[in-house]
Amino acid sequence: MLCALGAADAAAATLQISPVTIEFSAAEVATGLTLRNPGDAPLYGQVRVFQWSEAQGEDVLTPTGDVIASPPLIEIAPHSDQLVRLVRTNASATTSASPPVEQSYRILIDELPAPGTPGAEGVTIRLRYSVPVFVDAPGAGAAKPLLAWRLVQGPQGYVLRADNAGTRRAQIAAVSLFDEAGHHWDVTRGLLGYALARQSRQWSVPVPADAKFGGQLKVRATVNTLPLEDTVSIGQGG
Repeated sequence: MLCALGAADAAAATLQISPVTIEFSAAEVATGLTLRNPGDAPLYGQVRVFQWSEAQGEDVLTPTGDVIASPPLIEIAPHSDQLVRLVRTNASATTSASPPVEQSYRILIDELPAPGTPGAEGVTIRLRYSVPVFVDAPGAGAAKPLLAWRLVQGPQGYVLRADNAGTRRAQIAAVSLFDEAGHHWDVTRGLLGYALARQSRQWSVPVPADAKFGGQLKVRATVNTLPLEDTVSIGQGG
């Protein structure tokens, strides 16, 4: 759900967010996120930062103090902007991985009812926006993802798994599968999601359970805005 509420939705819904992806260099300590209220009524919300990892093929968000958002509570007047300052508290720390890998976070911005609204004391969330944040590893240079693809048949159908052995995330979009016999399966024309650095992610794909593959299976995708074609191994189980 959080990826679905990512960059595209952040720009299209009530609240306007810029930029839709935050990137820190290894030496950068602070940056800003601009929130704009294009409406005719004040907008209220909260801003939180989570460490973003992937486990068992799914996204995992964990509260963190590595990056702090200020202010954490927002009130934006109609047709006005609010600058949210993002500060790294561990900018001098280095990752224990060797070589160092890119660090990943997500900012969650929740729209809240105006104070005094019936039921507001229950903290009802109106809309939620999720903005990815990446911090370059020290000395990463031209770091890039290194993907291995696997199509696995489980009890709920086929899933496509991307294992990223590289030190930089892979933003994966415009995905399709095809084999040497001419079979073709469109997975998505838009954003599928991310395989984070040194982590794995998987997605359900519209491949029939009784699909017969003729020869080598391949994937076509756009990874970090660049076209990619690669082989896909086929397996059983989760």
